[in-house]
Amino acid sequence: MSELKLGTKCVQAGYRPGNGEPRQIPIIQSTTFKYESSAEMGKLFDLEASGYFYTRLQNPTNDYVAAKICALEGGTAAMLTSSGQAANFYAIFNIANAGDHVVASNSIYGGTFNLFNVTMRKMGIDFTFVSPDCTEEELEAAFKPNTKAVFGETIANPALTVLDIEKFAKAAHAHGVPLVVDNTFPTPVNCRPFEWGADIVTHSTTKYMDGHAAGVGGCIVDSGKFDWTAYAEKFPGLCTPDESYHGITYTEKFGIEGAYITKATSQLMRDLGSIQSPQNAFLLNMGLESLHVRMKRHCENGQAVAEFLQAHPKVLYVTYCGLPGDKYHEVAKKYLPNGSCGVVSFGVVGGRKGAEQFMAALKLGAIETHVADARTCCLHPASATHRQLTDQQLVECGVRPDMIRYSCGLEDSADLIADIAQALDSIEA
Repeated sequence: MSELKLGTKCVQAGYRPGNGEPRQIPIIQSTTFKYESSAEMGKLFDLEASGYFYTRLQNPTNDYVAAKICALEGGTAAMLTSSGQAANFYAIFNIANAGDHVVASNSIYGGTFNLFNVTMRKMGIDFTFVSPDCTEEELEAAFKPNTKAVFGETIANPALTVLDIEKFAKAAHAHGVPLVVDNTFPTPVNCRPFEWGADIVTHSTTKYMDGHAAGVGGCIVDSGKFDWTAYAEKFPGLCTPDESYHGITYTEKFGIEGAYITKATSQLMRDLGSIQSPQNAFLLNMGLESLHVRMKRHCENGQAVAEFLQAHPKVLYVTYCGLPGDKYHEVAKKYLPNGSCGVVSFGVVGGRKGAEQFMAALKLGAIETHVADARTCCLHPASATHRQLTDQQLVECGVRPDMIRYSCGLEDSADLIADIAQALDSIEA
């Protein structure tokens, strides 16, 4: 049988029941697993055999779902984490240690920016942030001899910048380091970064993959294409013996296709324990089964809402790469030919006050910190996630006081537009 289409993988990849086994992925709600002898369990601790002994490291339910996401992205190995933040932390920390350096896009999600710029700096890892629109020369200047990775988001949250994946991959590979791409907003339905040169992909599965605000989670997928052994001096954690596992060298034992995820599981998950719960993994799989259907509707609604907003006199600007004339429209045509996502950012007349009036008048769009859900949700960052900043500081970080992030759900677009129209009418300007 030929390679399955993406929609079929959404429904069937990752788990194939045998004769008389459950048709739905089973929830293995157990912290531990029984063995007949200590010798059998010892093989697991020595990484000499595959299996499960404690859910803090691995769980069968989680692995079934990770295998599905791996198939969707076209990778060779994957793991689930407790959140998207945990996924991005593990993705970088798995290859960068104290004294190392990472290049990252400056338009990434604020929580990830803080993780890198504050928390991981405290751990001794340095970061240089560059514009996603930087020239090749500016990107080249950001690298240092101790750079270990490059990081960006396919579509940034909430800036909605679109990453030129090939440009960043080319620069990363020229310096012998992998490109890590957070692919949360487009999902593999609308973009598969490995096909454009990315090496590691992360997700906040809390968003479109789950799609119903039911469970927090994250995922890391390895393309299996980056040759760690070609730059062994840069990645000693993968290419030299790990004494905590009796001197196993991950690239020798598991090859370049499995070394990265095996190390992240056996080291980081063992020591830090940011595992996704089996119940959340089960709910995530339910969302994945309809992902290819839902993303099409999210994009249709996003496009319709963006076009309506663009023509409205009380809207000052609209950011949505599906709009002709948008700054990222051309690069989106390359990487996102079938649509981007359902999230639209825009500014209204009246500044902060106008945005607050708009938010207060909404009836269908719920005011939430969440995004990428089946139900439309809306956020005024200046009043919520960025409320500690002055108006000047908001402008400097690209989140203007009048900016609204509107995440189109699966409702009828006519109803969403009617709700937006009456909310815009409420603005006194």
